[in-house]
Amino acid sequence: MDTLPVYLEVGAKRALAGALDWPGWCVAGRDPQAALAALFAAGPRYAALLTGTRLGFTAPKRPEAFDVVETIKGNATTDFGVPGLAPQADAAPATPADLRRFEKLLAAGWAGLQTAAQAAHGRELTKGPRGGGRSLDAILEHVIGAQASYLTSFGWKLPGPLPPLTDLPAAIATLQAAAHDGLAAAAQGQIAPTGPRGGKRWSPRYFVRRSLWHIVDHVWEIENRLPPAP
Repeated sequence: MDTLPVYLEVGAKRALAGALDWPGWCVAGRDPQAALAALFAAGPRYAALLTGTRLGFTAPKRPEAFDVVETIKGNATTDFGVPGLAPQADAAPATPADLRRFEKLLAAGWAGLQTAAQAAHGRELTKGPRGGGRSLDAILEHVIGAQASYLTSFGWKLPGPLPPLTDLPAAIATLQAAAHDGLAAAAQGQIAPTGPRGGKRWSPRYFVRRSLWHIVDHVWEIENRLPPAP
């Protein structure tokens, strides 16, 4: 790839850099330059996550490949290291080809989470310098629960209760099916852009962007916190 369009979300304390065309590849830094450097460093890791998808992603070989096409003024969510604002490109309608691509991207993220969870099963994740950090089960519960809430922000909902966390593949499959149906409904104009109380709903593109960021962020957290092999 010659040029990669990226956007910046810049808060008072932190900044995030994200690739417009590759949701999930979004990282934080103390300022825009640090965020862009971190985005470049995470390129090979993101490429590994997409191995086998045939989506054509290749990590850039030089940071100069990034083309910052939009800078968004961040908020308190940004300063927490979480992308909280949608780039302008996410307002574009999603085509059937976009939906197929979104599903492949989301499937890769979920597969990465299951692989990380399997690698960490039965092993205690390392703690932070002050003893902080969720357990593996708490991380998985958090990701699954957040994804269900993201569906609501998008204007969709689960058809019923989620399978228990002890059956992680079934819980993920339920969320994937709901996302598939919701994205298809949105593409056909079946989801209003505002909710019944007037709140603005997430666009299909931003739903995928935010969902993948959250999944990938915790995949990498699990990997980073795996203890050394015995």
